[in-house]
Amino acid sequence: MSVNIRYAVDADCERMLELINELAVYEKAPEEVTVTLAHFMDAGFGNKPVWKAFVSEVDGKIEGFSLFYIRYSTWKGCRLYLEDFIVTEKLRGQGIGRLLFERTIQEAKENNYAGMVWQVLDWNEPALNFYNKYQSYVESGWLNASLSKDQIAQF
Repeated sequence: MSVNIRYAVDADCERMLELINELAVYEKAPEEVTVTLAHFMDAGFGNKPVWKAFVSEVDGKIEGFSLFYIRYSTWKGCRLYLEDFIVTEKLRGQGIGRLLFERTIQEAKENNYAGMVWQVLDWNEPALNFYNKYQSYVESGWLNASLSKDQIAQF
């Protein structure tokens, strides 16, 4: 098995969106993915890109990715925010996730960010076990809050 980790390019977006949908199914929320391919591509590769990603190619096919952006913390400064991190289910446990995660950590280190943050579902034992290998700190006490596009439109 040949694994190559590289920055994502716009031609990767269709496959990345397939993996996003796979992740949503795994996280029991497939109906929550509403982004279109056109919007996803524009947000990453348009005039004002807001995200970057690393993809893992296995024998020439994208089988995982880590998508991130820079978040500013008034307490800590610039931090890399890992929005999505996935390896397709059939290839989990073969070291691909480790390569992607460590390349993402390296990105934070190369850019001298004040840290790297992400979210993980409390029931996702495989993910929690993976992150524990890196001695990551999983916070308690914070709840996610959001307003949908429809809610904002009603304001």
